[in-house]
Amino acid sequence: MVKRYLLDTHTFLWASHESRIFKLGEAARDAIEDPDSELYVSAASMFEISNKYRTGKLPEYRSIAENCLETLEGLDARELPLNWEQANIAGNLDWQHKDPFDRMLAAQAQLEDLILISCDKVFDDVPNLAILW
Repeated sequence: MVKRYLLDTHTFLWASHESRIFKLGEAARDAIEDPDSELYVSAASMFEISNKYRTGKLPEYRSIAENCLETLEGLDARELPLNWEQANIAGNLDWQHKDPFDRMLAAQAQLEDLILISCDKVFDDVPNLAILW
């Protein structure tokens, strides 16, 4: 049975960077490496990575910021574009967390029936969100 996953931004970075893959939880690593898994990375994550790289917060991820599509292909992952419905749900989530990137990822995972791979505990407070780590 195919399982569908949305990689949180940090998960995408760690899975894509050989020296950081050890940071992934065992279940997360198994899901990412499973050839039957469908992996998705949100356009919101690409915006977050590019923005943080530009501002000097992620200098070690230059290759990902500059070659995002090649990085996606290397993980055998697919781009998850943003749409109006996802943006609306993200803005209206009954969740106190204010980070717009996290809100978008939560909404996308809910609406697209994806399991979010993340170690970020803030997602524990999102209703109806499946999380794996």
